[in-house]
Amino acid sequence: MIVMKKNRSDKRKLEDFPETEKLDEENQSEIFEEAVEIPVDGLLDLHTFQPREVKELVSDYIEECLKHEIYDLRIVHGKGTGTLKAIVHSVLKKHPEVLSFRDADPHSGGWGATLVTLKKDNKKKK
Repeated sequence: MIVMKKNRSDKRKLEDFPETEKLDEENQSEIFEEAVEIPVDGLLDLHTFQPREVKELVSDYIEECLKHEIYDLRIVHGKGTGTLKAIVHSVLKKHPEVLSFRDADPHSGGWGATLVTLKKDNKKKK
C-alpha cells in the first residue's frame, strides 16, 4: 500500500464557514491535505488526483511496484484534455526502470490508459 498526501480543495462558500473560520472574499477556498491509500497491484487510477500531484505519485508507484515485483502496470489517466496523459508519459520517458509504454487496447481503456512494462533486471529495492 502506498500512502500519498493529496491536496483537496474545499469549495464551500464564505457563508458556510463558522465565524472563527471565515475566509476573506478574495480567498474563498482552502487547501487541505489528506492521506490517500493506494493499493500496489499494478493498476493506478489517477482520476481523483490533480495534475500537480501526478509526477511524484507515478514515480513513487513505479518504485513500489518494483519492490513488489510487479512489472506490468496500467495507469488510468482518462481521456479528457490530455494533460494527465502528457504528464504520465513525460515521467515514464525519464524513469530509468521503464522498459516500454503504450496506449492501452480499446478494451483496457484505449488512449485513456497507458500500459507500462518495467525492467525486471533491477536489484530488489526492499
